Amino acid sequence: MSVGQQSSDTNRRNQGEDENWDTLKNDVGDIADAAVEQGWHFIDAAREQATDYADRRKSDVAQSVADFATSLRESTRSFDSRPNIQAVVDSAAEGLEHLADSIRDRSFADIFNDVENVARQRPATVAAVSVAIGFLAARFIKSTAEDLREDAYVTPRSQGTKRGARRNQASQSRNGNATT
Repeated sequence: MSVGQQSSDTNRRNQGEDENWDTLKNDVGDIADAAVEQGWHFIDAAREQATDYADRRKSDVAQSVADFATSLRESTRSFDSRPNIQAVVDSAAEGLEHLADSIRDRSFADIFNDVENVARQRPATVAAVSVAIGFLAARFIKSTAEDLREDAYVTPRSQGTKRGARRNQASQSRNGNATT
């Protein structure tokens, strides 16, 4: 076999490998495109379900806010002698009622966009509120965990005391030392 034939055989093999490589790259690209498209469909479906759920729940939230405003107003009845305090609380209750009406009248997307705009306009305020909420949540969780830990500690000890008393009674009755 001559050098020229070997060179042409090598070139044909390289072309075949290049074609296989190109085919493989195209196939992988097609699979990746299909996966990305399916991912976007999944994200859109999840977003739609979340929005539908939020729209269904917003009337419950609005009612809770309105109930809170009502109970806030009722709590000011004891402040009849202090009109300044009553005026501040009534103003807060009125603001809460306005918020409840706004929640009822607007879509979840509108509310979300407003919250997003406020977050962009006042990032320091949002950060401070987030820190405060995080602190309160941590305190609540810590308090709850301490209560659960205390309950878990008290319950086995009291059961252990009852079991110990039962064991003592059983051993005394076996030995004939039981008192009646």
